[in-house]
Amino acid sequence: MNTDSDRIPANLFANPPERIVEVLTSKESFPQGAASGMRVLSFYISRVGKGLTATRRRNLEKARKLLSIRVETELAEAKARLHRNVA
Repeated sequence: MNTDSDRIPANLFANPPERIVEVLTSKESFPQGAASGMRVLSFYISRVGKGLTATRRRNLEKARKLLSIRVETELAEAKARLHRNVA
């Protein structure tokens, strides 16, 4: 069984925010969806946060914002599918 850390490329969090989000929302990396990627990013920020440079912290916070939009979009789409199936 793969763990979250097995699915994350080395040095992922040193990449630009858009690349971080791309990997964390990839169905190959996180078949359960963007919310799983959000949990990994939040865990990383909370564990490593104090040792981050201001620039890296800003990049990670931007990635978190972009990722939260993706999570909200996935939730809205899931609710819409559920509503269509019930109706």
